[in-house]
Amino acid sequence: MVGTQLNWDQYATAWARLHGGFDPRSAAPVVRAWLRFAYHVGFVLGRLRVGPTAVTVFGVLLCLCVPLLVGRAGDGPFLGALFVLLAAVADSVDGAVAVATGRTTRLGYVYDSVADRLGEVAWLVAFWLLGAPGALVAAAGGLSWLHEYVRARSVSAGMREIGAVTVGERPTRVSVALVGLLVAGLTGLIDVDLTAGTITMATTVWVLLAGFGLGQLLAAVRRALVDAG
Repeated sequence: MVGTQLNWDQYATAWARLHGGFDPRSAAPVVRAWLRFAYHVGFVLGRLRVGPTAVTVFGVLLCLCVPLLVGRAGDGPFLGALFVLLAAVADSVDGAVAVATGRTTRLGYVYDSVADRLGEVAWLVAFWLLGAPGALVAAAGGLSWLHEYVRARSVSAGMREIGAVTVGERPTRVSVALVGLLVAGLTGLIDVDLTAGTITMATTVWVLLAGFGLGQLLAAVRRALVDAG
């Protein structure tokens, strides 16, 4: 049974409670517009009785298509980028459906986190298939996983806030995957041998941002937990 649908202000307040107090109404214009778009799509899907879990599963399936598509001659990386974008929309919309319809659950939060990690693994597999070194791909995945693990463990240890919005957050990883595949596709049109070098550069950017973001998060966690006592 779908709960009462929330308007934007009610939704923003509920969303902030689930994201460490970060109010989407005070976010940067691009972020606010993205979250508002997710709210409207989630509102419509809620009216259609589409549940958040169904959207989460659909998003994972989109991600799993990425490594299957990138090997296509010519348009493979472009199709991969398109599916990364669609998966990112699904990732935002599943939470929006849950919040807008009052169907947020702790189990749903776990499912969403697992889906995010599986999706990122699929994107990095696509990077590897396009020519990125396996060790670099593994480093990107490991640092991103560690970023999320540290935040989760810190909350368990008593940190009540999100700690810090770092340069290694999931939206950054989505952007690197999307832009990396697009640029790899463009350079591949010029010379197919350039694809591997381009995607290696994108993976390197992922590693650097993930590593720096992890450092930012660890510093914020240390301050928060030391101050808490």
